[in-house]
Amino acid sequence: MSKLGFPNGFLWGTASASYQIEGAWKEDGKGESIWDRFSHTPGRIKLGWNGDVACDFYHRYRDDIAIQSELGLSASRISLSWTRILPEGKGKVNQKGIDFYNRVIDELLGRNIQPWVTLYHWDLPQKLEDIGGWPNRDLAEYFRDYVAIASDALGDRVKNWMVFNEPWIFTIFGYHQGIHAPGRSDPRAALAAAHIVNIAQGLGVHALRESRHKPDKVGVAYSMSSVHPFTDSKDDLAAARRWDRFNNYWFLEPAMKGRYPELDYHGSVIDALQPRPEDFKAMHAPLDFIGINLYFRTIVEDDPHRQNLGVRQLSPETEHLTEFGWEVYPRSIGEMVTQVSREYPGVPIYITENGCSYSDPPAGDGRVHDVRRIAYMRGYLAELWRAIQNGADVRGYFTWTLTDNFEWAEGFAQRFGIVWCDFITQQRLIKDSGRWFAEVAGANALDFDPAR
Repeated sequence: MSKLGFPNGFLWGTASASYQIEGAWKEDGKGESIWDRFSHTPGRIKLGWNGDVACDFYHRYRDDIAIQSELGLSASRISLSWTRILPEGKGKVNQKGIDFYNRVIDELLGRNIQPWVTLYHWDLPQKLEDIGGWPNRDLAEYFRDYVAIASDALGDRVKNWMVFNEPWIFTIFGYHQGIHAPGRSDPRAALAAAHIVNIAQGLGVHALRESRHKPDKVGVAYSMSSVHPFTDSKDDLAAARRWDRFNNYWFLEPAMKGRYPELDYHGSVIDALQPRPEDFKAMHAPLDFIGINLYFRTIVEDDPHRQNLGVRQLSPETEHLTEFGWEVYPRSIGEMVTQVSREYPGVPIYITENGCSYSDPPAGDGRVHDVRRIAYMRGYLAELWRAIQNGADVRGYFTWTLTDNFEWAEGFAQRFGIVWCDFITQQRLIKDSGRWFAEVAGANALDFDPAR
């Protein structure tokens, strides 16, 4: 058994999102979000579930933060609901919403847990979607105003911010594929949304830095996946390069360098955006850290019959899958952080999400023996450790997630938590993986058997 020690001061925490845990969907002045509307639309969510109650974090936050404290975690990644603070997305501020987040932040700090706050985790105010949503250029300004309000209200205690969570997902899944809110299937709208989000990202970063409360660190949590070509052919290698640039850098490169990554394939994708000259200056807002959300790798091959990028994604030929059907491939996390650290030397990296879905229920002894989750986390953390040893500047790891929660279009069918949640009684039960994770965090080290 080897002892893999992480750097001094390494952060250990959990990550969560407002709509997935809070519930209280229309309490205390909160406005309607696109996920409220989407989940109330028949046929959108598995089995007709919705996030109206979810984990009831709005009323039970003290209990859940107490669990984090019991586990000895040093940081908690949470997100704010835009519609709790600005019910219509702009205009009048809802003080009760700010009061709620004040209570949450004070509770975390009172238990010596650093709050790492995400300003936007997919729950756009429905009123702003009604005027066009993210494809509407005005949203960049509305977002900047919201960021400034949140920073002024909370920035005296919140020092670490993420402007967006996974902009690639909420633009492509929400406006192109239509499987997430707002449920639109319009490729042109998706491209427009991605461009406006890049502008909003830059404006949001600047708004935080111009606030009267100066943040310590400002970053973004990006969905990433190491990209593997199906074969070593020239065409497949080129396809992998295109997909890597689009999937992993389409929002990161504009922030860091004020430009889009090179992505020309039968005409430039950028030309379709019709950017204004001033847009690139607005986008450019070099981040203090890069957040990486990673769960699996991606395998692609060249397919000239595919629209846009001519890339086809392939399912891995393996039995090592989570219950979500995602491949368990620990090397992906080491590959990705190594690649990003080489492209942006000197910029710290945090793993802002990593986890797996397994539905192990409480056993007869009252415990949840989720050994597959422990094996998953051990494998990914070992590969992360190796990348750090090889020079990647990774400073923290947030597992997805604390409690089982509302998993977007999957409803309650997928359980990612290290704490079991009974969505009827709201009972919490720390899983074996939670106890194991607490031991890792407490030791700041991973016991690893290379023979496993």
